[in-house]
Amino acid sequence: MSVWNIANPQLRDLVVYEPGKPIEDVARERGLDPASIIKLASNENPLGPSPLAIEAMKQAAAEVHIYPDGASWKLRQALAAKFDLSMQHLIMGCGSNEIIEFIGHAFLKPGDEIITAEHAFVVYKLMAKVFGAVTVEVPDPGFVHDLDAMADAITPRTREIFIANPNNPTGTMVSAEQIERFMQRVPEHVVVVFDEAYHEFLDNPPDTLRYVREGRNVVILRTFSKIQGLAGTRVGYGIARPELIDILQRTRQPFNVNSIAQAGALAALEDQQHQDLTKRITDEGRDYLQAQFAAMGLEFVPSFANFVLVKVGDGNAVFKQMMDRGVIVRAMAAYKLPEWVRISIGTMDQNRRCIELLREVLKSA
Repeated sequence: MSVWNIANPQLRDLVVYEPGKPIEDVARERGLDPASIIKLASNENPLGPSPLAIEAMKQAAAEVHIYPDGASWKLRQALAAKFDLSMQHLIMGCGSNEIIEFIGHAFLKPGDEIITAEHAFVVYKLMAKVFGAVTVEVPDPGFVHDLDAMADAITPRTREIFIANPNNPTGTMVSAEQIERFMQRVPEHVVVVFDEAYHEFLDNPPDTLRYVREGRNVVILRTFSKIQGLAGTRVGYGIARPELIDILQRTRQPFNVNSIAQAGALAALEDQQHQDLTKRITDEGRDYLQAQFAAMGLEFVPSFANFVLVKVGDGNAVFKQMMDRGVIVRAMAAYKLPEWVRISIGTMDQNRRCIELLREVLKSA
């Protein structure tokens, strides 16, 4: 008998999430020197983590025989002080993806609905499927969340609405005015999740924390994977009113954030200079990439994040040919965008090499 006969049926046709191609895989498959490969596929920080975070993690490694603080007390205390909230407003996760799972455990059952934009982060609908929920994808003209249409899509079965701002993979964002108009229409039986992984790259971000302070059913997701450069440690957090956090805490496994990750995140949070430098390099790199795409006559989506979505023709072919030359970008077929690739912003040297090779690839095509 196949074990599928006893497995949860919704898992049978679930498509497993595929992350950006690792450098080690590309080196092995294509016979390249790993040191020569540039990865611009996963929106990582090209500077790496803060030197303060590296030192803190080295020191924490000496005590890995001891279980971590299951409540992430110091890290939650630091975040609470940063946002002028209480620790009871915060939950830590093994990346913000884990908190998406917490929200699913807390509020989804088979037959419930979630609402997302058509070209939003694919993990939302993958997680919904795990819980037997239905994903309602709302068209996003110009690749921007249509919040009015998303509000129109709410039904009595709607339990969660995901708004990624800026959105991955499009890099677009919605304004504070659009969010306020939307929030006025959201009923109490719906939890609104603002995924703000790229929040720190914005010059004038919408104030979604106000909805937490007002006691609305809102969860704000943020991460240490992007501007703090700690993607490999997997640290994310959720901000919500204490009653909602209390529910999410009951879905969390003990010790879900390890001690090395907690130490690195705490030190990274305090290194504002490293974050400012990362943002400056990101702003310069984004301007450069978008100017080059325009000069090449390529359609692209103006971005507010640390990546740019660009139309190249056959996205999978360009992805493979760029990999052959030692630059990893991200094909977008999984997002129903087969003609596009997403390119993360690197250092200026990395950006220039990427553009040089992209010109070669497109010319040969």
